[in-house]
Amino acid sequence: MARPDPARDAAPLNLFYEEGDPDRWLPFDRYPRRVVRRLLRGPKQPGGHMRVFLNLCAGLDRLGIRYRVNDYRHLRRNPGAVACVIGKPLVLAKIPRATPIVFGASGYDHPFAHPTLLTDHDIRGVLVPCEWVRKMFEPHWGDKVHVWPVGIDTDGWKPSPHVAKDVDVLVYDKIRVDPPRDRAAVRDPILLDLMARGLRVATLAYGHYREPQFRDLLARARAMVFLCEHETQGIALEQALSCDVPVFAWDPGGPWQDTNYYPHRVQFGPVTTVPYWDARCGMTFRDAAEFSATFPRFWSGVLKQEFSPRAYITENLTLEAGARHYVDLVRRLTGGMAGPASA
Repeated sequence: MARPDPARDAAPLNLFYEEGDPDRWLPFDRYPRRVVRRLLRGPKQPGGHMRVFLNLCAGLDRLGIRYRVNDYRHLRRNPGAVACVIGKPLVLAKIPRATPIVFGASGYDHPFAHPTLLTDHDIRGVLVPCEWVRKMFEPHWGDKVHVWPVGIDTDGWKPSPHVAKDVDVLVYDKIRVDPPRDRAAVRDPILLDLMARGLRVATLAYGHYREPQFRDLLARARAMVFLCEHETQGIALEQALSCDVPVFAWDPGGPWQDTNYYPHRVQFGPVTTVPYWDARCGMTFRDAAEFSATFPRFWSGVLKQEFSPRAYITENLTLEAGARHYVDLVRRLTGGMAGPASA
């Protein structure tokens, strides 16, 4: 006889997530623009924030934990029920004022974006994706801030042993802070270096692909070079690791460089591109010169199969682990509240 699971038997979680889609030129023009986008671009590609929400739901489904999505009426009819606002901040305006809220991880880039958050709402906890973000938020929101990384779909992102490895290195470009500067200083020298070594190279740019394309390239690739100034979790990087593709990651360290805040409002560091990582995942480098000097060691490890990145993901970042961690945090932060037992 299976043992009872308090999380599975409890009242459903009240999850909230919405993407902003405001009118741009005329009242209600968001609706025809939405239709045109779908016709031109196909179905909406989940971004990082939406992927967090979808993966949390998938993990809860696997654990058999019930939840509602965007049921604002339920909150109005059940004062005291907890709202789990995964994102985005626009949702907060729709939540009844006295509602206990667990907010994040798709919240604000920095507490300066909403300095009165904790007095405007009954915030029981703010969830952030990794430890360096927690340290950046802590001076503003104190012990309200907690780390929660979402899980990765290790069944959807898995090795493809029967696919020919006709790409030696996939270069993933997520350079965002100063693309002209950093592509010239980092990406372009790396591409030239790889081609000079006679390696077969493919490139992919963040925001300009669909997940099936990325999955196909990972199936064909022996390794991936990941180019991003810093990451709060790095879901695409972790999808590659889940496919057992070793990663050589650009990890320059230094300060958080969000141009909305740095350097005029926030100077925080160090940050990292690999907040979830160990030696099984691959290697890191600081700049193009270090890439050139250390790539032979990384490539030798790839060819000798010395890395085992999927093992890191399956031990630490599965859908089930992420969902269980989320439920535990919500219950701890709200004193076990989940809503009326009769819900």
